Amino acid sequence: MAGIETAILFSALYVAGIAVFGDYAESAKLIGPVAPKAALIAGLVLICMVAMGLYRFDQRFYYRDAALRVLAGLSIGALFVALVFLLMPAPVGAKDSTFKQIAGIGFGYSLVLLLSVRYLYFRTVDTNVFRRRTLVYGAGDRAASLAGLRRKADRRGFKIVGRVSVPGERIVGDERDVILENGRSILEIAREKKADEILVAVDERRGSLPVRELLEARLHGIDVIDVIDFFEREAGKIRVDLVRPGWLLFAPGFVSSTWRTFSKRIFDLFASLAMLFLSLPLMLIVAAVIKIEDGWASPVFYKQSRVGKDGQLFRVIKFRSMAVDAEADGKAVWAQKNDGRITKVGSVLRNNRIDELPQIFNVIRGEMSLIGPRPERPEFVEELQRHIDYYSERHAVKPGITGWAQLRYGYGASVEDAIEKLQYDLYYIKNQGLMLDLLIVLQTVEVVVWGNGAR
Repeated sequence: MAGIETAILFSALYVAGIAVFGDYAESAKLIGPVAPKAALIAGLVLICMVAMGLYRFDQRFYYRDAALRVLAGLSIGALFVALVFLLMPAPVGAKDSTFKQIAGIGFGYSLVLLLSVRYLYFRTVDTNVFRRRTLVYGAGDRAASLAGLRRKADRRGFKIVGRVSVPGERIVGDERDVILENGRSILEIAREKKADEILVAVDERRGSLPVRELLEARLHGIDVIDVIDFFEREAGKIRVDLVRPGWLLFAPGFVSSTWRTFSKRIFDLFASLAMLFLSLPLMLIVAAVIKIEDGWASPVFYKQSRVGKDGQLFRVIKFRSMAVDAEADGKAVWAQKNDGRITKVGSVLRNNRIDELPQIFNVIRGEMSLIGPRPERPEFVEELQRHIDYYSERHAVKPGITGWAQLRYGYGASVEDAIEKLQYDLYYIKNQGLMLDLLIVLQTVEVVVWGNGAR
């Protein structure tokens, strides 16, 4: 999808130039080399479309919503393109009317084709043409965990063609898709089902895992994947209930090098200082509004102890969005949906994530990062570490203003929510890198614009 839409955006300048001048050579004479400018336009608009959430594989919305996001991304991208080209020296003999014609035709061409491609995508995405055919080896509890991927958006990448029953394993769930080996090898069953991959999901591997048969299938071009890696690929999370001792130790990833630490710190400083510069006028307005609502003697900021990297405590800074006496009894309580302690101004701040802006100062001081797990209160951390395996592993990195878990799950207000978010946090820690950080930053724009996950 991204490749097709990039090609459309790249070709827009060529099409618009030929439409205006009737000849590519004449177009190139006026606007100069076309390819670099076309690539710049495609890149800027694509970044804006990523920020609108159009390339999130887990996203679930109707065509109407997608069309709105395409229009928003293309419009914002066009503004950035116009700004960039405004700062560039105009070619000799160029006329504003000519460039307006090119811009208008290019915008219209891109919009029509992008909406058409999205329409075709929505018509074909739920068919089996583009899905991997997955044969599950196992029919017990671990295989039944796949039922957790129940939404259409969760199953867009694969289609389960059957579950192979393992001798001695209790069958869990619907038995209609269970396949008995009956003397056949796994390769024979996979070929019969035209499987592209074999998902290993047996409850007990000792003595029951047919390594030679699985290796034979792999050598004949059929991928073999573990159930934990399957969830990581399809759902963007690591299922802690399926993790066996040693998996976190030997799995690829979970690397924190000196270069990674240094580059992330540079990225944090550059991004946070830029955010501070751009948001300072808004922050001053917010401070004044909070004062007006609750009185000039009321505090603007809310400071609270949170657990940071390696379990170190620090004081997080946020705009106050709750009443001054929200926790008058001194007892820590998770924020709930429609929480009565939230002020009118605070509700607006939370819905738009503006209350998080002062955490920029925590990033500048090195206590937080721009991207990372959400920092939790020590009272909650103590409780969660007692109930959830591997919870302390999320403190291997600095907490962040935004993060993978915040994008994929939203706000958490219970132990069950904390387990779900931990699975996304572990995915981030395992796969952390500059490209993933940039993707999270862009998709955070979607959360702010469309108001997802705020509480």
